[in-house]
Amino acid sequence: MRKIISSVMTLTVAFAMVACGGNVNNGERKAQQLSGAGATFPLPFYNVVFEQFGQVNGDQVAYGGIGSGGGVRNLCDKIVDFAGSDAFLSDKEMAEMDSVIHVPTCMGAVVVAYNLDGVNELKLSGEVIASIFAGEIKMWNDERLAALNPSVQLPEEAIIPVYRSDGSGTTFVFTDYLAKASPMWASQYGAGKSVNFPTGQAAKGNPGVATVIRQTKNAIGYVGSEYAFAQNIPYARVENQRGEFVLPSAATISAAASGEIPADTRCSITHSDAAGAYPISTFTWMIVYKEQNYSGRTKEQAAATLDLLRYILSDEAQRITSEVHYAPLPAKAKELSMQNLKAVTYDGAPILQ
Repeated sequence: MRKIISSVMTLTVAFAMVACGGNVNNGERKAQQLSGAGATFPLPFYNVVFEQFGQVNGDQVAYGGIGSGGGVRNLCDKIVDFAGSDAFLSDKEMAEMDSVIHVPTCMGAVVVAYNLDGVNELKLSGEVIASIFAGEIKMWNDERLAALNPSVQLPEEAIIPVYRSDGSGTTFVFTDYLAKASPMWASQYGAGKSVNFPTGQAAKGNPGVATVIRQTKNAIGYVGSEYAFAQNIPYARVENQRGEFVLPSAATISAAASGEIPADTRCSITHSDAAGAYPISTFTWMIVYKEQNYSGRTKEQAAATLDLLRYILSDEAQRITSEVHYAPLPAKAKELSMQNLKAVTYDGAPILQ
């Protein structure tokens, strides 16, 4: 209920600001009110960057953090200007809807957060994490956990896994990593926005998962790093392909993205083999229709949508990422995205000249 009230208030404020402002963007068009929905993972970054964009351009952005799956559904229903998603659309999903463009907005980390009295540092491997969420490792003092943490006094207590109840890009990133790191997980559960976790407690959104972990002794769960940081929840060092136990940071997330990026920017950077890479790193995207004339949208609204995307790709906006515990996009991702935006049209004519 609190989230719904917050979203309604955000929309109300946004509409009010547009109605009262009536500003003209750079003297070329009236200020617009844009709407988007989707991933909660980048929400702390989006809260800041949307406010900055409004100050720069006069346009206002209302965004509902309803999970990546919900955002994509809203875009499919053509009731939003953009969807936020931590999971890029599959080839099958792309074929089932009108042509879309993926624009990466920042990079971040999914952390394995935990609540253990007196334990301030924990090391975990992909195999062990998979076994915990599969219900095969049930106790904190299991010998497999003890072997990774010989100097840590682990309690003889039952583990309480926490996972997402909603369709979630964060779940996709986490399970995509597990499917690469654990043959057991790949064969029994796989990767997806929604996975049938066999044990544990469900919570909605990154904020919900973080709150349950913070309030539940002996809990462990996956959550966007900013949410763990904001609620002062410790998170584990995770073993990468090179056998390094790594914490997420701007540098270790960026290391995970040091490989090739395809032209459409749809790629996974989990379980990277790069030195120093944090293994549960990800891009997060805004997804927009290539043809912007739909559901009665105006050309000015389409132009404002592209102005928003270009602003997020700007150096000014990317500098914000590290301030809110994300990582900036690599130059190649920004370059490819600017090229892709040139293909966005209104009535078949390119919007960017």
